[in-house]
Amino acid sequence: MTSINLVENALLVSIQDDVTDTEIVELQDTLSNRIAKENVKGVILDISSLEIVDTFVGRVIAQLAGISKLLAAETYVVGMRPAVAVTLVELGMYLPETRTALSLTHALTQLRRA
Repeated sequence: MTSINLVENALLVSIQDDVTDTEIVELQDTLSNRIAKENVKGVILDISSLEIVDTFVGRVIAQLAGISKLLAAETYVVGMRPAVAVTLVELGMYLPETRTALSLTHALTQLRRA
């Protein structure tokens, strides 16, 4: 299950470890509609609950960032575990449309400066 909450001028998307492929696809639609409707400045993807990622989840993160960029919202990924980072690199997924931050606070600080 995922959740999307408005924090300051950004949408905080918490992706849970037990998220299904169907929920991820639904998340793409919901997130893109909320970015457009709420005219937010950024999207923060919290993946701290993910202990591992596969190519599908990695690709979805990249797609969410791409969608956000097209809708003029910067994307930050926060809460990335070292094992997840290693897996993403091993899979050749560098997430070029995203920025990373160590915490939600750090991401919000960066968005305020933008």
